[in-house]
Amino acid sequence: MSRIWLTGASSGIGAELAAVLLEQGHRLALSARQVGPLQALAERYRDQVLVLPGDLSNRAQVAGITQRIDDEWGALDQVILNAGTCEYLEPGHFDTRLVERVLNTNLLGTCHCLEAALPLLRRGQAPHLVAVCSAVTWLALPRAGAYGASKAALRYLFESLRIDLAAEGIDVTLVSPGFVDTPLTRRNDFPMPQIWPAQRAAQFIARRLPARPLDIAFPGFFIFVMRLLGRLPARWRLALGQRLSRDSSEA
Repeated sequence: MSRIWLTGASSGIGAELAAVLLEQGHRLALSARQVGPLQALAERYRDQVLVLPGDLSNRAQVAGITQRIDDEWGALDQVILNAGTCEYLEPGHFDTRLVERVLNTNLLGTCHCLEAALPLLRRGQAPHLVAVCSAVTWLALPRAGAYGASKAALRYLFESLRIDLAAEGIDVTLVSPGFVDTPLTRRNDFPMPQIWPAQRAAQFIARRLPARPLDIAFPGFFIFVMRLLGRLPARWRLALGQRLSRDSSEA
């Protein structure tokens, strides 16, 4: 069974994915800011779990986490970078600090994890790097500039890394969910079409990971529509965004 480091494992997709992978018999190093949910999994799946909480936007803490993995296992076979956050920019008030917070968690935090995890993956068996991105990167949406920019940067980063790491035998998979019922999305004040429960999303991902696809995206129809709308002429996309913005304000 694989040695896996999973970030963002305390809630949402991460927590559900951890449970699925542990049921499959894998050994998991679990990271998140909240230690309670990680401890609960460790008590349920004894001898399979390393509890490694920390702030992944802090490079020193990430280095400490991967040092512990190195000490315990000596290598990683799979890394699933799932940790992330979302905040919205309100019209008429551009907030640089908000953008910085989102980028620090979603992009720079992921980069800290990459820097620390790649040496361990290079020692692993059939290494596999997985990153959770977002369907929002295919179509600009109102108020989502900070979140979308962070996830678009992640998509480009991992697609580029996929090329660079191919020669080393490290496979790279991008996961692009639509709306999933999580503590983050429950704060949204707008309609979320085709929203999935986190457990369903985790099971969908886990079933596909062994095949190491380039991309895992869901729900299928939602992804199709997002990609199609993202190919519209720029002025049509602007008009659509303005309509969505009005609908959001009325929700």
